[in-house]
Amino acid sequence: MNPKIHTEAVDHLFSAILSLKDSDECYRFFEDVCTINELLSLAQRFEVASMLRAGNTYLDIAEKTGASTATISRVNRSLNYGNDGYDMVFSRINE
Repeated sequence: MNPKIHTEAVDHLFSAILSLKDSDECYRFFEDVCTINELLSLAQRFEVASMLRAGNTYLDIAEKTGASTATISRVNRSLNYGNDGYDMVFSRINE
């Protein structure tokens, strides 16, 4: 875990996120907290990660998601050298 982001403010944000009960509450909260572009960027990165794990090529991913190769590369680096957060979530939602 990156110590630079482990702050009281981030803890407070994560507690708020963990209090959300369903998709409707997530939409309401994240529309208030994030700009539309921020939210769409987060969703795009998550889709890119899913497609990378499924074995799609950078070209296929770029065409389907509109993500730049720099974004795809950054997500790939997180998948391979990060904290396994994507894999943890994928294992939970794909059961």
